[in-house]
Order: sequence, then structure tokens, then C-alpha cells
Amino acid sequence: MGLSVLEICAGAGGQALGLERAGFDCAAAVEIDSFACQTLRRNRAHWKVIEDDVRNVDGRDFRGIDLLAGGVPCPPFSIAGKQLGDLDERDTFPAALHLVEQAHPRAVLLENVPGLASDRFIAYRRRLATRFKRLGYAVEWRVLNARDFGVPQLRPRFIIVAMPDKYAGQFVWPTEQSISLSVGETLFDLMASAGWPGARAWAARANSIAPTIVGGSKKHGGPDLGPTRAREQWARLGVDGLGIADFPPTSSFPVRGMPRLTVRMAARIQGFPDDWNFAGKKTAAYRQVGNALPPPVAHAVGAAIGAALGFAEERPRRRQLRLFA
Repeated sequence: MGLSVLEICAGAGGQALGLERAGFDCAAAVEIDSFACQTLRRNRAHWKVIEDDVRNVDGRDFRGIDLLAGGVPCPPFSIAGKQLGDLDERDTFPAALHLVEQAHPRAVLLENVPGLASDRFIAYRRRLATRFKRLGYAVEWRVLNARDFGVPQLRPRFIIVAMPDKYAGQFVWPTEQSISLSVGETLFDLMASAGWPGARAWAARANSIAPTIVGGSKKHGGPDLGPTRAREQWARLGVDGLGIADFPPTSSFPVRGMPRLTVRMAARIQGFPDDWNFAGKKTAAYRQVGNALPPPVAHAVGAAIGAALGFAEERPRRRQLRLFA
């Protein structure tokens, strides 16, 4: 029997999918967005999907779960916003910690934007550490970049891992990989799939990894590949970042033209398998892709957590997690 996970703020399932690959069975996935919930149900009919605000979930229903994991909303800490932290009503860390107190999992995995690692939030991180300690958990954080785990994208994420002492001493952060494909190598077959004669030359031009794919907010318009600077980076890869295409470029598309990505292309760059089906129209689907934790990153961290939980009683304690600051 595998380890169990309660996934909160599950989105389209990027983290849950990676944890599944690492050996965790999804006891439930909590998500408030209806399109994301449809995505979860389409791809994993056996998962229990709770379509609700995480604040309404009773953690006592999941008492003794092996892992509580989630990507809590980023706006309170994102450099693209006002960085209000705990003054932002969207700050969901308190709700996550309340669930930890109720469910008392053997481990916790939470992720967010790298802005949470900045000096601006030192006091906030220390308050989190204090709360975790009171609940009986040692805690550590690290900024991991998706490019170091085989994802063809520059995507740093702030990762928190917390465990009781008897497991914490066994946890070792996953080893970074030294290789990842370029955007051209990753997407060549999709760009060529509708007969575009310029696909091979385009792939040769797109010879580096992508900038961070962003999902954006419901308050803003349709999908694009980010602010001006990001779109300039995409342009150097031969990609028009002003929008998302419905279909790959066809035989009539200019040979030296700059195609737009489809949702499927963006999902592959994010590390999703091609058979992961996203619900909703283009904007809703792209938003789910852009807001996800790449499954390969979740897989790597989940495997490290699983190893610590599985061998804590069998091996001597190696070290303490360092103070969260």
C-alpha cells in the first residue's frame, strides 16, 4: 500500500501528479476553481475531488495522512503584485497550518513563488517556522528551479518541507539533474504536426530553455506568455508571446514566421504528459497550465519525502533540518 497525500489548492494537478509518480496515493484533492476540478476528474476519476475553499475543509477527516501538500496562492508574495503577505486576504498559509494541526500528517510539502524567499518576508517565514515548531515539526525551505529537474523552463519555486524530528533527520533534498531539453527539442514534433515547413529551422533557433510560463489572474484578459520582458525572451526563441494559438502552425504559415504556443505545447514545457487533458476553453486551460508546479519537480521532492518517511525507523538520524529563516 502506497503513502497517502491530501492535496490542497490542487489546481490542474501538477503537484498531485508528480507525487503520484513518487508513490503517493491521492486521498483527496481540494480545489476551488471549477475548471481545474473538471481537469482533475477527467484525468484521475478515482481521486476524491473536493470543489471548495480550502478554509472550509475539516482536517480531522484526514487524521494521520502521510503527507499534506499544496501550492498555496502566490499573489501575496509575488513581485508582480503588492507583496502584502499576511495582510493579503488571499494568504492561505494560515488555513494550511490549521489543516496540519487537525490532520497531523507525517510530512508537509508547500510551494509558492520565490518572492517568499526574499528579505521582505524574513519575519513572515519566522512566524511560519514558529507555528510549525509548536505543532511538532522541523521545517526547511529551499528555492528549486524546474530547469534542474529536466523541465525546459526557467521556473524557480519556493519549497517548504516540514516533518517531525524522527523523520526530519532522514530528509535529503533531491539531487539536481544536469540536462534538460531546449524548447526546440521539446516542441519540434508538435510544431511540425500540421505540416509547417519551417518547423525544423524554428527548432534550431529555439535552442535554449523557456522563460517562466505564467498563468495570470482571472482579473486580467486572455492568455499571453507574460509581461514585456518575458515576451521579448520568447521572441528570441522564435515564439510570438502575445497569445496562445488554437492549433499548431499549418503548411500555409510563413516559413520564417513566429508561431504561438498552443495549450498542449505550454503544458509539455511545464512537464505535463501529453495525455493530461485540461478542461475549459483556451484561457481557462492555459491558466491552469501556467499556475501549476511542474510534475517532475513534485516527483523529485515527493520521492525524497517518501524516502525519509519510509526509512526513518531503519536508519540512524543523519542531521537536523536547519532553522527556517
